[in-house]
This record gives sequence, C-alpha cells and structure tokens, in this order.
Amino acid sequence: MPPQSVFSGPCAAPLQPRVDGSVAERLARSAAATDGAVMRTDDFAAWFAERRAAHPFRVERIPFDRLEGWFFEDRTGDLVHRSGRFFTVEGLRVTVDEGRRGDWYQPIIRQPEVGILGILVKEFDGVLHLLMQAKMEPGNVNLLQLSPTVQATRSNYTKVHRGAAVKYLDYFARPGRGRVLADVLQSEHGAWFLHKSNRNMIVEACDDVVVEEDFCWLTLGQIGQLLHHDNLVNMDARTVLACAPVAAALSDTLSGTLSDSASAAPGTVAADACGLFARALHRSQQPSAGALHSDAEMLSWFAAERSRQDLVARRVPLRELPGWRRRPDVIAHTDGLGFRVVAVSVEAASREVARWTQPLIEPNGMGVMAFVTRQIGGVLHVLVHARVEGGFLDTVELAPTVQYVPGEFVAAEHPGGRPPFLDLVLGAEPDRIRYEAVHSEEGGRFLAAQSRYLVVEVDERDAPLREPLGYRWVTPGQLSWLVRHGHYLNVQARTLLACLNALAGGVR
Repeated sequence: MPPQSVFSGPCAAPLQPRVDGSVAERLARSAAATDGAVMRTDDFAAWFAERRAAHPFRVERIPFDRLEGWFFEDRTGDLVHRSGRFFTVEGLRVTVDEGRRGDWYQPIIRQPEVGILGILVKEFDGVLHLLMQAKMEPGNVNLLQLSPTVQATRSNYTKVHRGAAVKYLDYFARPGRGRVLADVLQSEHGAWFLHKSNRNMIVEACDDVVVEEDFCWLTLGQIGQLLHHDNLVNMDARTVLACAPVAAALSDTLSGTLSDSASAAPGTVAADACGLFARALHRSQQPSAGALHSDAEMLSWFAAERSRQDLVARRVPLRELPGWRRRPDVIAHTDGLGFRVVAVSVEAASREVARWTQPLIEPNGMGVMAFVTRQIGGVLHVLVHARVEGGFLDTVELAPTVQYVPGEFVAAEHPGGRPPFLDLVLGAEPDRIRYEAVHSEEGGRFLAAQSRYLVVEVDERDAPLREPLGYRWVTPGQLSWLVRHGHYLNVQARTLLACLNALAGGVR
C-alpha cells in the first residue's frame, strides 16, 4: 500500500510507518535458517581455509624505531603518525570519586574519527543473507577472522594510506545506495580508547551484488552457529549483529525451535535445564511477558547511575605518565599493571595496503566476560553492571556482570578487591554454562586480546533479586531495545547480546 497523506493541497506530504515490523520478522527467519541458499554450512570451513591459504600473512614484533611514518612527538612524547590522521597513543589520568574509587594514569588510544562497521544483506530464496568478509587483522591470534562487509576507519576509507578503495563502501557512505535496516553509533573499548565511536550499520542491497574474493553470503543462523567457535567471528561483526532489530520477532517466528539449542556445546547442560532456559529466553524477548523492572524504571536507574559517578578523565603527555616506562620495544607499567604498548610490522596481500607498521596495545592476559542469568517469573533476566571506564563518552555504559582483564585499571566500589561475581563465574559447574567461547577483541588495535565469553545461569542463592549497588536485572529483550540507541551497552555486553540472540535463533 502506498504511503498515505494526511494533508491535501500544495503542502501534502506522504507519511510512512515509523517502524517496519517486517524487518525484524525477516531477520528472525534468517536467524532460524541454519543452512544457506548460497553457501552450505558444511562448506564454510573449506572456503575459509581456502581464503587463509590464498594470501600470505605475516606479523612481526619490532622496536619503535622501525615504525614507518610513526614517531614520538618531542614535546609530549605522544606516539603519532606523520599524516596527523589514523590515531595517536597519548596519556590519560582517570580519577573516580576524587580518588576514592580509583585514581590512575595510563596510555590511551585517541582516534577522534567515526568509523563504519557495516553488513550488507540481500534476500535469496526468501531468506536474508549477510555478506561477510574473511579479513586479516594484525592483532588477531589467528590473523584471519570473519568480519563485516565494511570495517573501516575514516582514514582508511578516505585513503590516507594511499591504498586500494574499500569494497562495498558506497552502500554505507552514500545515502540511497541501499535500504537502511539499522544505523547506530556505538562505543569501542572504554579502557583502551578515548571517546571512540563507530557507525554500526545493516543495509539491504536493492540491486545485484558482485561477490568479490574473500566475501561470502551467510544467513544469520549460519553466523550464529559460527559464534560457538573460538576466534572466528570478529568483534566488529559481533557488535553489528547485536544491533540487528531481530529480537522482537524471534519468539513469534521461532517458537519451539530453541529447546534443543540453548547449550553452548553438546552435553554441557542437562536436557531439562536446557529446555527451561530456552523457554525463559524466548519469553524474555516478548514485551508482554514483563520484566522485574519496567523500561521506565530501568532508564531511571541508568540515568541515576550516570549522574552519581564523579569521573574526571584528563589527557596528559605520554612522557609524563607516573609509573610507566618507555623502552626500545615496549611501553609498560613498572609494576606490570594495565597493558603494554608495542609495535608490529605487517604484511597482508588481501588488505587495501599490503605492508605497513603500527603500534598495538597488548593486554596482560585473557579476559573473562560473562552474563550471570536467572529466571524470574519464567522470564530470563541478565544481571548488568553500570560500569565506569575512563574512555567512555558518557562516563557509564551497561557492561556484563563480569568484565575482567588481569591487571586492568578499573573503578570499583571497593578498590583492590575481587570483582563481584568473578569467582561465581569461574567456578560454575558445566551444567550451569549456557554459552561459552573465546573471542578476540579488536584486532586492528589490540595484540592477542582474547576473552572467554560465558552465559551462566544461577539461582536465588548465588544472585538474589536484590541487586548490589551498580547492578540491575534486565531482560535480553530490554537490552535489544536499548542497543538501538548509542552508548547504552558497551562492546563486551553487545558481544554477549549477539550470542544470546544466536541462542534464541535456534542455533547450537
């Protein structure tokens, strides 16, 4: 039916529905499709191995004086690129509640550009497929991972590097090139980036799409299956997947499909518990099922959390960071805290530039990111944390129940103590784990940054209804509603939301 006008005469204007409900339904059908019309799921591993073999990749640690185009600025000691673009490594002082909840100095990546993370979709045999890319990033432990169609900073897609053009960029950068299904600014890691945001976009192609090398069409359900593999679906893909407006339609479209698929791996949970979890997860996507806290109450709590946090993050010269020392090949804390800044030389024939050097941040070890969940009135809830990080644009974002990286600087209600719920998650029995996989963090800026992502189901004894200060029980459906807007969920919570949506889509 064509848009209707509520006016007549020369000022008449066509109106259209504010929300197209068919988008969520079509994405939900794609989530239920665990095999594709273009590539069979059983053929993916061979295709991915072929793409890995097609290009030589090499990453080598180097001293800072071998960086090409990068230098330490005389006045500040900041690590900058001669073009004045890409990013800089600077110093930051973070003070929380006048030091009572944290006071530290650290290096930070400052990249004021807004990048594009975009997935192109197109319908085949009545099912939406997503165009994914086998992309090499120097920080990935296995180098090649599955990424969005477009994953590019402004410096990259404006070709500051004087390399090849970014494939499929027009669909995301040129208005009207395709139909926008999702478009939202989201943050990156607030502990390592200062005020960094990317556009997370899903665009439907309305024309024929030529599939270039290193790209393939997969359904949302196929990608959901791949999310159960370690270090395969990269961070940029996961954050865009979390923004897909699919949750509202999952329970209606996929009723009955989840009960066999809620476990992270065969045999990790008893069938009865798996089925109960599945049904609770399904109900959590339905607004009519209710929640422990209404949407208005949740937003009010979040606004209060942002208001009560007294955080001052001030840029300082990198050379003046107390406790940090620069050596020929590393910038590190004298007590081993935080992380390290290192340099690498990269060769990757499949990238827009085949060879380059750059700094990377290297964490101290593998992180742990977990949602603690429980059923409340037959509806699944997750315990989120209003987390303060020095690099956040708005001070606080909703984070997983547990977000832990060894030695990381954090603002805590009780500095120096163990993070709440960490021991509960680490000690969870296998039959309590509903999802588990190791995923890489952003491979373009972080070296070998990996985290163990978990969804753990508990009961009243381990996680009472009365939440600790800074925590709140919310439903996955409420998180899916919030993630349509920027700077509510941090990047680690968005990964876990994408994994929960994969479970709700009926994948194993």
